Amino acid sequence: MKKILIANRGEIACRVIKTAAKMGIESSVVFSKDDASSLAVKMADKAFLLRDSNNKNQEYLDIDQIIGIAKRNNIEAIHPGYGFLSENATFAKAIEENNIKFIGPPHKAIEIMGDKIVSKLQAKKCGVSTIPGVDSEIVSLAEAQRIAEEIGFPIMVKASAGGGGKGMRVVHNKEDLAENFLSAKNEAKSSFGDERIFIEKFVEKPHHIEIQILGDKFGNFIHLGERDCSIQRRNQKIIEESPSPFIDSVVRDAMAGQAIKLAKSVNYFSVGTVEFIVDAQKNFYFLEMNTRLQVEHPVTELTTGVDLVEQMIRVAAGETLSLNQETISFSGCAMEARVYAEDPSREFLPSVGRLNQYFPPEEIKSDTGCIRNDTGVYEGSVISFKYDPMISKLCVWTPSRGKSLELMMNSLAEFRIDGIKNNLSFLMDVISKEKFQKGQFTTNFLSAEYPEGFRIRNLSSRDLEYLGAALLSLNKQFDLDKKSESEIFPTMRYPNLEKYNIYWRDRMIPLSWSFSDGYHRVKNQSEKEYRVNIKNLCFNQVTKIKVNSRSLNLWLRKKTDGFLVNWQGHEGELKVYPSGLSRLLELMPQKEMQVSNQTLSAPMPGLLVSLDVSVGDEVELGQRLCALEAMKMENVLYAERSGKISELNCKEGDVLSDGDKILEYE
Repeated sequence: MKKILIANRGEIACRVIKTAAKMGIESSVVFSKDDASSLAVKMADKAFLLRDSNNKNQEYLDIDQIIGIAKRNNIEAIHPGYGFLSENATFAKAIEENNIKFIGPPHKAIEIMGDKIVSKLQAKKCGVSTIPGVDSEIVSLAEAQRIAEEIGFPIMVKASAGGGGKGMRVVHNKEDLAENFLSAKNEAKSSFGDERIFIEKFVEKPHHIEIQILGDKFGNFIHLGERDCSIQRRNQKIIEESPSPFIDSVVRDAMAGQAIKLAKSVNYFSVGTVEFIVDAQKNFYFLEMNTRLQVEHPVTELTTGVDLVEQMIRVAAGETLSLNQETISFSGCAMEARVYAEDPSREFLPSVGRLNQYFPPEEIKSDTGCIRNDTGVYEGSVISFKYDPMISKLCVWTPSRGKSLELMMNSLAEFRIDGIKNNLSFLMDVISKEKFQKGQFTTNFLSAEYPEGFRIRNLSSRDLEYLGAALLSLNKQFDLDKKSESEIFPTMRYPNLEKYNIYWRDRMIPLSWSFSDGYHRVKNQSEKEYRVNIKNLCFNQVTKIKVNSRSLNLWLRKKTDGFLVNWQGHEGELKVYPSGLSRLLELMPQKEMQVSNQTLSAPMPGLLVSLDVSVGDEVELGQRLCALEAMKMENVLYAERSGKISELNCKEGDVLSDGDKILEYE
């Protein structure tokens, strides 16, 4: 195999290119006009523009165009990545019929296992444990209501062709069924071109654990352990790890045995992942099989040392599996955190725009620790509402879970993204939670830990004093540098205490500052002293400041009266005022923001996929008004007041920008 085409974009395209280069294989990518300057296009040996013939942003789903590119350029094999056409049996079959190798499983296996209804029947047929539910398509809301009553709430409404959390809704009562049934169908049709829906019992307090398998065309199979993917938002994974802190080797082996049995029953080969739901008693139930490379595959690669993309290519080329179960060893603990362009404090609404700053932590690889950042962007890249909002996958490995947690937290703290909203602070907050640290979490973790949604992290009083001391000293150093351009800074002495007030959001702390013996000296009201040594200052990279024995790595931007600061996921504006000026500021009246509730505006860029009201309609608080599709997810907007609709400013199918007015009330 000399040439491969990657029928995908973003991070996964870059990932496949790296392995192809390592194997001496020429890599090509296809790209849309929006991705013309993408990292994948820059990295690939060749790149081919996909025409948007129907003007519907469906280029990456154009089977004929992709295969035509491969044939015209004598490309021997196509890797589908994940998402898009990766689990499309028609695509795999068309590739094979055109005498091109498909780097993935046979199309018949994709057809059976890629359909959640058919795959569940197949699992039952070969003795795999399955969740109670209905195995056939639910064609109407009336039928869904009848079946839900029979099974009993809570239930899961799922797209048959779904994946990545799309087309999936948990419904806890009959009042919420109609809306969720409709949203799931719409999202499924938009994402997969298949609106079929089925229903199954929702297992409460579940763990989402999956088994990675690998097989060749000659019936040889191995498993590569499990991944715990229980930390999810919108039914989409955000943190994964291997091994799972919940199950033991007995359960793992039983799950792996069933996974391989299922794969063999459909003559499967290549990599595949069998996902299970595991209840509190460690009973496990088949959920689905992903007939492709998983987003979270790096954690398996880090714990086993096996390059899964390389194995996919070798299997597609017809090689016999060179690995056997006895030679596979599992080492240490690996974790992956998905860094998304979204606003966790606004129910994870997608965020779009340009990456004005993009500084991931430095990648390292050693026997004691590894940091790996799989990404498809660079500083200056534009995040579009048309595609999935993932920016990168930050992965770490160490010999133990405790050390991996520490390394992940430090790596996230070093990560800097500016220009768009992102979930770095949220990821750090999740990892710092006691239950996550102890491995005591289920798929209900986020709803339990954040019942009112995620709020911006706030500093403890102790941490605020450390940060205040650091930035008061830095602010003073700017002043001292101006006064002493011709003098050597360490010889200066300012022994008299100067009083300042530090403001952080709605909090204020008084601190006193002096300078002697080359150190800034800051005291709090209890006379505790912080000795501050400014190691370096750089507004384009991490600023390092040592406070007593503690090192603070800060991302900073200078403001007129302080700094915009990001430290370990705590982000905000810290203001520094002399105490006299501070007293005067307290006397100034607060400016009141005028809020209008006469309009509904788009909270993000997106496609208006449904408009559920008309001019003259009387609406009630909480009523569904419309739905926006952004980054392949449907986001429903509800009435925040009752009233009468006086004007509609948009129509279904319109592409909206952030803040565009959708409708108005009388």
